[in-house]
Amino acid sequence: MANESYLPGHILSLTAASADRLISAGSGDAALLYLYLLKTAGEYRSAQAARALKWEPGRCDAAAGLLAKLGLIRLPEPPAEVSPQPEPPEYSAEDINRELEDGRSPFPALVGEVQRRLGKPLSTADLKSLYTIYDFSGLPPEVILLVVSWCVEECQRKYGPGRMPRMPQIQREAMLWKERGVDTTEAADAHLKQLTSLRERSTQILALMDVRDRPPVTKEKDFIALWVNMDLSDEVIRLAYENTVLQTGKRSLPYMNKILTDWHQKGLRTVAAIQAAEGKGPVRRSHPGAGATAPQPTKEGEADRRARADMERMRRLMKEGK
Repeated sequence: MANESYLPGHILSLTAASADRLISAGSGDAALLYLYLLKTAGEYRSAQAARALKWEPGRCDAAAGLLAKLGLIRLPEPPAEVSPQPEPPEYSAEDINRELEDGRSPFPALVGEVQRRLGKPLSTADLKSLYTIYDFSGLPPEVILLVVSWCVEECQRKYGPGRMPRMPQIQREAMLWKERGVDTTEAADAHLKQLTSLRERSTQILALMDVRDRPPVTKEKDFIALWVNMDLSDEVIRLAYENTVLQTGKRSLPYMNKILTDWHQKGLRTVAAIQAAEGKGPVRRSHPGAGATAPQPTKEGEADRRARADMERMRRLMKEGK
């Protein structure tokens, strides 16, 4: 019977260069902390590490500082001070009725278009959410309608035909667009193309991690967006996934992200370059996520046509209102 210690997920490894740095430092604390971080496959967190190693926090931080100087870990950046975002006002029914009765306001036309898109009349709470987007964010009605269309398509893609998002979900998405500066129809058009491209690439990257039966969840979307920005190839992503499963015995996104980030920072953009840097011979790799099974980018589809039609309808209604 094979020794259990050598089974996948039971093995820790480090490069010869990393071992040389630890040896030259001559610090048992640094070596032990590094082993702990390899085992947990996580970022350095003082309290957790000190508790696991049964050390005082100061001793743990000193060892972490040495590892950082050796270039073996990156200490987390101190949180930047962020000014609190202003909270939207609590709009009353009178505020909304006043806007609905204003013959010069585009808000009534926006309400009609959103009701048509969602296939139902808006409740009082829904109207408050929509008016918050309209008044507080200051987004143009055409952009708001594009937000609604995007949320509808995402909801139906995730949960099936006929399912519709709730207005609080639409409000959160609209505020996110506002924070990202998507506040014109031109910017919205470009943003939608980026979102569509990211959605297609996310499906492809999930397939590289042997996930093919569902769309990505929020946590996966966050990591995949980072990897897309790194412009990583399928082969490199698959190699990082295989290394992650080998070292941790599971699909650990934080561990996989550490691998990919390290390769990206070192400028290692191919499997051959990675293997050369890690002292391994060339290996021809293939993976089930590549080739014919990988989803191909789609052309402009029904979602895009419907979003553009919604925007044109909103423009026409606003022009007629003026």
